[in-house]
Amino acid sequence: MNKVFLSADEAVTDIRDGATVMLGGFGLCGIPENLIAALVRNGVRRLNTISNNMGIDNFGMGLMLAADMIAMHTGSYVGENKLLESRVLAGTLAVNLIPQGTLAERIRAAGAGIPAFYTATGVGTIVAEGKDTREFGGRMYLLEHALDADFALIKAWKGDTAGNLVYRKTARNFNPIMASAATITIAEVEEIVEAGSLDPDSVVTPGIYVDRLIQGQHYEKRIERRVTR
Repeated sequence: MNKVFLSADEAVTDIRDGATVMLGGFGLCGIPENLIAALVRNGVRRLNTISNNMGIDNFGMGLMLAADMIAMHTGSYVGENKLLESRVLAGTLAVNLIPQGTLAERIRAAGAGIPAFYTATGVGTIVAEGKDTREFGGRMYLLEHALDADFALIKAWKGDTAGNLVYRKTARNFNPIMASAATITIAEVEEIVEAGSLDPDSVVTPGIYVDRLIQGQHYEKRIERRVTR
């Protein structure tokens, strides 16, 4: 099976209107820049997106929002995107906010074949509304369900032709867990090497989880917010 695609556009061509799509990254670190750009060019609509955050105005997932591609977003943090704020207040975008650790665990659970789990996070808050609760060891817990997707668009540093992936620094955030939680996982990397070239001890995502692989180009790797003393 050939997992290497010649372009990002080719790799995302079958993502259709209404699909549920996970997008890796944390802030602007480790986001699949090329795959996002290709998805915008693809012009799909009414996507249900799952990502920790939605980038910033005019970059990352902010490009998808500006192109009016997203109907529903599930994530943890939305504080850097003014367009998102205006869309939510106008009632044109639905947002499902989840505590960050719970979001990560719901995605990881899907990849591990765990349909649901109990967590203490959110007990006694608005997060608990409508959810089953149980007591364990004298403490209350909420039932949370696994979170999967039709597609996952992720970013790694290196990949081999078999789809094995190595991450670098902060890119090892939501990318690995999303790789195993989608029906089809599309990875972009900065360098593709031959199978067997990677140190097995460095591989984080085994190739069995990766369906398509592209080599990205012209990474901007922007800083979300520069803070100086």
